[in-house]
Amino acid sequence: MKKIITIILCCVYGSFAATAQPVYTLQQLKDSALHNNIAIRTARHGIDAARQQRREALTKYFPNVSGTGLWFNANRGMAQMDVNPSEMIAPELGATLAQSFPAEALAALANPISISMMKNGTIGSLTAVQPIFAGGQIVNGNKLAKVGEDVSRLQLKLSENEVEKQTEQYYWQLAALQEKKHTIDAVDSLLRSIAKDADVAVRAGIAVRNDLLQVQLRQNDVESQRLKLENGISIVRLLLAQFCGLHSPLFTVYRSQLLPADSSLAQPNDAPCTMHYELSPLPEYQLLQKQVEATTLQKRLEVGKQLPSVAVGAGYNYHNLLENDHTFGMVFATVSVPISDWWGGSHAIRRRKIEQQKAEEQLQDNAQLLQIRMQKAWNDVVEAQQQLTLAQRSIEQAEENLRLNRNYYQAGTSTMSNLLEAQLLYQQARDKHTDAYATLQNKLLEYRQSTGQ
Repeated sequence: MKKIITIILCCVYGSFAATAQPVYTLQQLKDSALHNNIAIRTARHGIDAARQQRREALTKYFPNVSGTGLWFNANRGMAQMDVNPSEMIAPELGATLAQSFPAEALAALANPISISMMKNGTIGSLTAVQPIFAGGQIVNGNKLAKVGEDVSRLQLKLSENEVEKQTEQYYWQLAALQEKKHTIDAVDSLLRSIAKDADVAVRAGIAVRNDLLQVQLRQNDVESQRLKLENGISIVRLLLAQFCGLHSPLFTVYRSQLLPADSSLAQPNDAPCTMHYELSPLPEYQLLQKQVEATTLQKRLEVGKQLPSVAVGAGYNYHNLLENDHTFGMVFATVSVPISDWWGGSHAIRRRKIEQQKAEEQLQDNAQLLQIRMQKAWNDVVEAQQQLTLAQRSIEQAEENLRLNRNYYQAGTSTMSNLLEAQLLYQQARDKHTDAYATLQNKLLEYRQSTGQ
């Protein structure tokens, strides 16, 4: 009795666990992916780094303040000299001194005296330098840093588009596999009904046992397909959970938004009707424009390196080199003119001009490719819609063919092989319809992204 109760509790728990799986909509999965995916986080870090670089470039407008301190102690004075006092005394003064000083003192003045200074000391200074003109390097450097931040934001948009696209592909892949599993369930139910009819016919002697065996073989094939689908669903769930940053792969997608009341995938009605060739909303096109802007600024920076630079400054200094504390302030101006750098600088400027020209040509060429991509995306949407319409028509025809063959078999005017072939065609038609719908959804997203919608 305890064993029976345990089995019942396990079944109830398993049923509860199966029904307790979270159900996600497509938008919920996209939001989770945009928040947790590593590519998005990396792109956001890139924006933060570019923002700090722009702020770093902004500091170049302000004075450069620096402080310097030095203490030294040498083995001998850095300033040494010999002084002969007699050479420094004028003849008139020497005659006067000869009358006032004894001969021994006057003789001492004729001997050289050795002087040593600055054997040790301390030096300190505080200087502020304000650039006045730097050939446009500061201005263009700030503009280039701003372009870098804009590029990082556009790269984030591209990453978001790619993550959204990959999430939707995984989503519709999982949705298609789940729908195919529902098709397997419907086919399995149909085969059980056919097997029951065949068993009754065999017992009544109006059908051969081979008919029943054919149905059983088909049931085994359907069960094999079910196992493959369940394995595929498990793998796609793992991929989607990892990609979206979900805590558990035990979830399912919201089936009611996939299937209308007749249990077949609905045909969308939001497909675009007109083609737009506006390129400015596209992040890919904006990136190309930023590339042209960046190469232009880099050329200006190279030109600025060859121009004179002017700066003014002020400083406060201290030293005790002459055995006493001495402080003083000063103001100064500097002018730096590159002379020999013009030789190499002229080639650097030409190189930057070539890079700018390359960027402009790439902008024109890739703009045409983007327009072609937009046209192809629209053609793919139209084709996918037509394929979906054909798949829907095939389901209707396969259902009618299956109904007729089943009636013919029950009336004894058709074989079991014909009936099972009709069943297989019906299953294939439903699977093609499922794939066609998922393909259309992916093509619609590609079209929206390719047109910047």
